[in-house]
Amino acid sequence: MIPYAPLSVGQAEYIRRAQSSWLNVAEGGKRAGKNIINLIAWSAALDTHPDHLHLCGGVSTAAVKMNILDSNGFGLAHIFGERARMCKYRGREALSIACRSGEKIVILAGGKKADDAARIKGNSYGSVYVTEVNECHPTFMKECIDRTLASHRRQVFFDLNPKPPAHWFYRDFLDYQDALAEQGRNEGYNYGHFTVLDNLSLPADQLRRELSRYDHRSLWFQADILGLRTAASGRIYESYDPESMILKPGELGKIRFADLAVGVDVGGTDATCATLVGISEGWRDVVLVDGYYHRQGISERMTEARYAGLVAEKIRGWSEAYPRLSGVYVDSSAKLFRTALREELFRRGVNRVAVYAFDKRDGIRQRIELGCMLQMNGRFYLAAHLGPWQEAYQMATWDEHAYEQGEWVRLDNGSYPVDALDSAEYGFYPYARYLAMTA
Repeated sequence: MIPYAPLSVGQAEYIRRAQSSWLNVAEGGKRAGKNIINLIAWSAALDTHPDHLHLCGGVSTAAVKMNILDSNGFGLAHIFGERARMCKYRGREALSIACRSGEKIVILAGGKKADDAARIKGNSYGSVYVTEVNECHPTFMKECIDRTLASHRRQVFFDLNPKPPAHWFYRDFLDYQDALAEQGRNEGYNYGHFTVLDNLSLPADQLRRELSRYDHRSLWFQADILGLRTAASGRIYESYDPESMILKPGELGKIRFADLAVGVDVGGTDATCATLVGISEGWRDVVLVDGYYHRQGISERMTEARYAGLVAEKIRGWSEAYPRLSGVYVDSSAKLFRTALREELFRRGVNRVAVYAFDKRDGIRQRIELGCMLQMNGRFYLAAHLGPWQEAYQMATWDEHAYEQGEWVRLDNGSYPVDALDSAEYGFYPYARYLAMTA
């Protein structure tokens, strides 16, 4: 068995050019090998570099240790093996490496905040590698470059996932480097764009299967897979098709469910929403069966206790109609509501339906990704009477400001019932691993 996959032609060329280039930028999609090829190129440069002191950076020192020193067994600590050891340099964490040209000290630095730049001042560095550079603070990035000005062989390595074209890293730095290169005035600038297709460690059948989970028209396929600098505009659910996904009452009654759950998003001034979600037999399809949606007006005095009673009454009816209903998943921040809901269900004799705090650790992006995959593969349906849910899936867009800051968040400005989407996801996301197995 061959333990390692070969490099792609583009990856090998980038590494070759890096040995004589002052600026090396690997940009592109997720799982494209950007970090690995920069580590290979930088390690080769360190081994023969004439300078003693070097720097590696990222959003935090923890990220540096994970992505540069370890990197799943491909980091500096593994490339140099017994020649590398952790040490302290003037009170800073560092890696000492016994290289062919003598000992090299590589200082570790986090660069998320503006004042992180102060911690790398006072030194001149022979080379620098910053991973996820566009997630760092601009002041830190600029200080990293400036600190190599006196190097005897100036070499800077960056890797990044794409951001919107107006992001500060392009506007303040990379666009100018590209413009100089186009004029033939940036000798030693080595830029490489990579995608998951460059990652030859992924078998072709696995790659096809994984790519089939994405809507190829979506923003995040363009950004994460194709590695393009996209702006957050347009719809999130490009595959949402009312003609094929909305079920008439007669069609809904024919579906046999393996399990059902309720997702509840609790609003204050926003809407409170509960969605009854069914998972069809074979763990194949997600069906939004029924729902409760209420957005209180200025004159209303709805409290969490009153909402708990109304939602409990809906759940009582759903549990009678669907005996397989097993759980209610409530926004994890609504602790008081969960307590009130349990009490209201108990009062109504609904004792077999458990109430859980929905686990948000995976993040909203993973929930949206699952919903998009189901819709793209024709495995997502809604009952015809669920108007707010239909409107939400048709109108949902990304929050462009949040996207420019590196966050994938739905626009929540009251222009569409976004609470219906959260509620539905709380209902079907607990089944994510089963739904993914039948993709």
